[in-house]
Amino acid sequence: MKVVVGSQNPVKVNATKNVLEKIYGEVEVDSRKVDSQVPPQPFGIDQTIQGAVNRAKNAYTSDYDLGVGIESGLMETPHTITGYIDLQWCAIYDGENVTIGVSAGFEYPPKVIEEVLKGKEVGEVMDEVTGVDNLGEKTGAISYFTKGLLDRTGNTEQCVLMAIIPKYNKELYF
Repeated sequence: MKVVVGSQNPVKVNATKNVLEKIYGEVEVDSRKVDSQVPPQPFGIDQTIQGAVNRAKNAYTSDYDLGVGIESGLMETPHTITGYIDLQWCAIYDGENVTIGVSAGFEYPPKVIEEVLKGKEVGEVMDEVTGVDNLGEKTGAISYFTKGLLDRTGNTEQCVLMAIIPKYNKELYF
């Protein structure tokens, strides 16, 4: 199987490879820088899912079995401290159908959300909070907040696994 991820972020590439190899065996995973066609900091379910779909479709060519797009965004969420939960969405495109999956979500501290609402990206703010450059391409904010119990690769694997379910169970979905 040959797959292309619409991002050069090593976390997204490795998470995709980890999940798909468990299902399909040997998988070749390439990465391609593509335009998500949404703002750098997506807000809301529609914008975030559209970014994932755009990444999957913009990366895909007939040279590949699957195009994978992964996009994180902030969803308005009632009864939370800040009003937002971060969710990571995955779209998988096979040239015909798109399937969607989502990771476990978590809430950023109020200081992070305040800065994001002023126009900064979550990654930029988290780099400042943690002192780690490009945290989102390493262990991620989730690792920082869970004190290593879950890292960004594991969180990203969740959305990839959820998105592949229909393709893994074709007889039930298609």
